Amino acid sequence: MLEGINALLAATVVFVGGHFFLSSLPVRAWIGERIGAGGFRGLYSLVAGGGLLWMLIAYGRAPYMEVWPPVPALAWVALLAMPLAFVLVVCGMTTKSPTAVGGEALVDQPNVPIPGILRVTRHPALWGVAIWAASHLLVNGDAASLIFMGGFLVLSLGGMQHIDARREATLGSAWGPIKLRSSAIPFAAVLSRRTTMDWPGIGLWRPLLGLLLYIVFLGGHLHLFGASPFPPGLM
Repeated sequence: MLEGINALLAATVVFVGGHFFLSSLPVRAWIGERIGAGGFRGLYSLVAGGGLLWMLIAYGRAPYMEVWPPVPALAWVALLAMPLAFVLVVCGMTTKSPTAVGGEALVDQPNVPIPGILRVTRHPALWGVAIWAASHLLVNGDAASLIFMGGFLVLSLGGMQHIDARREATLGSAWGPIKLRSSAIPFAAVLSRRTTMDWPGIGLWRPLLGLLLYIVFLGGHLHLFGASPFPPGLM
């Protein structure tokens, strides 16, 4: 039984640890000097993609080992939190950001754009993943889910700090205005009046697309993942 858990733990360490290790500045520079920027991107994609695939397979094969008994009422947490997670991921993936892969190019512009959802947080997609992982951790009290969801939670929350530190180190003074006009913590920059909301930059189609994807995944959750997302007695 522990073999399946150990395999999942190993896959999670490779997937999460690989992200942090390869994207650290000394390692990235060392590898880039030897195989070039394109080679580094290829290696990074291979480790990330391979680690994720291994992690998904290992999670599917891992045995059920209860850590705490299921609390049916907690299903409401995921049910209500996931629309926000989907909206944040969609907004983040469809908004050009200086914190995204290749976003350094935006810094060359005279006035670095901080549009739409980036006024809320400069890491919207990672917050979406964090909400997904945290809400599902509460619902699933087994060892495999703790490792699987916990890995994504560490990657998303730690990734925000890691990205900010890397951008500050590589961009220098150019990072200052971006950091001032945005925040990692949602709404911190808005509440401190360092920026204002940009509702037109978010638009209507991004939240609608996020909610549509949520409905699609909600309807197919049982068939895709083998578990109903609804609290007992609701459906």
